[in-house]
Amino acid sequence: MIRKIALALLAAAIAAGTGALAEEPLYSALRGSIPLNDEGAADPMMPTRNTAEREARNYPEQPPVIPHSIDGYQIDINGNKCLSCHARARTAESQAPMVSITHFMDRDGQFLASISPRRFFCTECHVPQSVVTPPVSNDFTDIDTLLSRANPGRRR
Repeated sequence: MIRKIALALLAAAIAAGTGALAEEPLYSALRGSIPLNDEGAADPMMPTRNTAEREARNYPEQPPVIPHSIDGYQIDINGNKCLSCHARARTAESQAPMVSITHFMDRDGQFLASISPRRFFCTECHVPQSVVTPPVSNDFTDIDTLLSRANPGRRR
């Protein structure tokens, strides 16, 4: 009997709670004045950072980011525009960094004569950078900085 009453009270509380949610929309600070259940207009595309400088990596195995615009690049099963500069045979004239040797390995660790099919689509891992202000502040500190703060006189 007590279980039936508890279940009835729980059901009533859930029904009352969902009714309150349906009346008042929920908002998120990142979405501004657009309620969570509404689809707002897309933000404008920001310009791509376009530089020849290499970006610092945030962790050891991070794929390098693309420091230039790739608008209009064909990267599909029929071709890869990135390889016109980053292929082994083209780096001397383009002065672009060569594709990593890991991109020539198959899943069994065997080296291939050309780029591995599983590494052919560059933008699966490598991304161009936009000139934007992050929507959320970030106070990330990498391990090297933390270690140097902990042992200021120690040299690595």
